[in-house]
Amino acid sequence: MSENNSAVWCISFDVPEAHLAIYELALEPLEGAIVVTNPDAAGMISAKVYVDGKPSQEQVEKLLSDTAGVMGGQTPEALIEQLPDIDWVAESQKALPPIVAGKFFVHGSHITQAPPEGSVPLLIEANVAFGTGQHDTTKGCLIALTDLADDRKITSALDMGCGSGILAMGIKILWDCPVLAIDIDADSVRVALENATLNKVSGITGICGDGYATAEVSQQAPFDLIVANILAEPLCQMAPELEKNLAPGGIAVLSGLLITQQEQVVKAQEAQGLKVIRELHLGEWATLVLSR
Repeated sequence: MSENNSAVWCISFDVPEAHLAIYELALEPLEGAIVVTNPDAAGMISAKVYVDGKPSQEQVEKLLSDTAGVMGGQTPEALIEQLPDIDWVAESQKALPPIVAGKFFVHGSHITQAPPEGSVPLLIEANVAFGTGQHDTTKGCLIALTDLADDRKITSALDMGCGSGILAMGIKILWDCPVLAIDIDADSVRVALENATLNKVSGITGICGDGYATAEVSQQAPFDLIVANILAEPLCQMAPELEKNLAPGGIAVLSGLLITQQEQVVKAQEAQGLKVIRELHLGEWATLVLSR
């Protein structure tokens, strides 16, 4: 097979079952779809990440090495190979079941079943942006937001690290307020705005920028609500900026952290005067709701 940079490539590696979820999240920058096997007798899982276009060997090795350093294990050896010309997006969509999270019924276009009565359908296709609703971190945020909508008034909101835009859309639907959606990845912002149009959700401003340093953040701050579904380390690093841009009495919903990382994230937020008012655990992942 000749090398084709525009074809689908597969990255194969083996990891301990207990570490799979963090590897899955850490590899999101590759903008691929992951498929895994059941664990073997030693508790190891074989993972395959399908990406559109030839990935950088250096980037793959760095992501795996950095994640192994965080998890305290050996760096997995990765095999990168080109695959036959098949519509892998369509194939991956078939494997994505619909999910119910809080008020929302998240589904792909391949789903024909009717949404549960009283739920709000959100059409999210498998794409280059993180956040199809399948991950427990996204589910946790949607559940937390739905519960907050019962008694919290929100007039301005920020989705920091918007990915597919699913949380920005959820906020807009629940509170009908302007939402600023920020992501460092231009493709994610593009997909988020496309998803908003697809779902007929208006009032979302998508900006490609560097976190809280993005000019539009300071221009529109303070926010009644800030949502950040990213990773534990950046959540800790960004705690001072989160507090700075959160309105008095405002609410923050944080996810993307393992339960084992919850204490360090909480400490970083508490150091800025924020208080945890709820924690939600789904699988091995935590979602935190904090108040200023």
